[in-house]
Amino acid sequence: MTDTRTTGDPTEAPQVDMDTLMAFVFRAVEEAGATLNAGLVVMGDKLGWYRDLAQHGPSTPAEMAARTGTAEPYAREWLNAQAAGAYVTYDPASGRYTLPPEQAVALTVEDSPAFLPGLFQIALGTVHDTDHILDAARAGTGVGWHEHGVDVHVGCERFFRPSYHANLVGSWLPALDGTVDRLTQGAVVADVGCGHGSSTILMAQAFPGSTFVGYDYHEGSIATARERAEAAGVGDRVRFDVASAQDFAGTGFDLVTMFDCLHDMGDPVGAARHVRGALADDGTWMIVEPMAGDRVEDNLNPVGRAYYGFSTLLCTPTSLAQDVGLALGTQAGPARIRDVVTAGGLSRFREVARTPFNLVYEARP
Repeated sequence: MTDTRTTGDPTEAPQVDMDTLMAFVFRAVEEAGATLNAGLVVMGDKLGWYRDLAQHGPSTPAEMAARTGTAEPYAREWLNAQAAGAYVTYDPASGRYTLPPEQAVALTVEDSPAFLPGLFQIALGTVHDTDHILDAARAGTGVGWHEHGVDVHVGCERFFRPSYHANLVGSWLPALDGTVDRLTQGAVVADVGCGHGSSTILMAQAFPGSTFVGYDYHEGSIATARERAEAAGVGDRVRFDVASAQDFAGTGFDLVTMFDCLHDMGDPVGAARHVRGALADDGTWMIVEPMAGDRVEDNLNPVGRAYYGFSTLLCTPTSLAQDVGLALGTQAGPARIRDVVTAGGLSRFREVARTPFNLVYEARP
C-alpha cells in the first residue's frame, strides 16, 4: 500500500493510495451499470418483459420475445443485463431466466408500496433533461416542471401513487386530529399541486360525502387528472382547475393537502400565507414531503442520495424557474418546513406520520 503522508508542503500533491483508487474505479463502473439499468428497467416495464416473466416463470429469450412480440436479440441482451444486476436469475443448465417473486412484486404490482418502475421512469426522464440543467446552472436560472418530458410527469405519479395508495387513507389522514370525522360527515378539500390527481381521487373514493378540488399550474397534468376522475367514477364530486399554490381559488376549506410539492415551489412562504387565508378557522393543512433530516449528515444514505439527485436536476431548477426561487431543495427537512409554515401565519405544526420515503406534517391556524 502506498504511503499517503506528505511533507506538510501545501503545494505538494497528496499521495494516492492505489488500492483505494481502484476500489473507487470499480465502484464507479458498478454505478455506470446502474445508470444504464434505469433505461433497462423502463424498457422492461414498457415492453411488458417483467410482467411476462412474472406470469410465465422461467423463460428463454426466444420464448419471452415471442410472447411479447419483441425482437429476440434485444430480449437476450436485456435478460443478461438483468441477470448481471441480480434483477433476474439465470440457470446455465436450461438457459432460462427467472424473475424471483420479490422482484416481481417490486417490478409489476403497481399498487404495491414497493413498486419501482415509476422511480426509474422519473429518474431516466430527469437525467434525459440534463443539458437544460447545465445551461440553467451556468446562468443561475431555472427549468420549469412544464419544460420536462413525459417520463418525468408520468414517472412522478407512478412513483408516489403506490405510497399514497398504501398510506393516505389508512394511516396519514387518521393521524390528523379529527380530520377523518370531518371527511366522513362532509368536508371541502383543496389538493394543491395535485399533478395527475392520484391523491385527490383516492380521497374522493374513500369519502363520498366530501367534495374535492385539485389545483396544479401544469395544464397537461390537470387534463390528465380530469380524465382519471371520470374514469374512477368520482367526477361528480371532484373538480380540477389550473392554478398555482399562491392563487388557487376558494376559502373555508376544511382540509388543504400538498403532496411532495411544497419544496418545489418558488415561494413556499407565499403559498403558506395563501393556504392560511383559504383554510377555515378550524381547518387543517396536511403537508407530505420527502423523508429528510435537518442536517446534511442526516441524509447521507441511499434515500437521501436519490433525493439530493432529484433536488439538483429537478426540484431546485423547478423552484428557481418561479418567482422568489427560494429553492428549499428536496431534502429541506422538518425545521425548514416548520419555518415556512409559521412564516405563513400558521401557529401549530407537528409531524404525524412517516414512511421510508415521506414525512407527513399537520399544520393548523
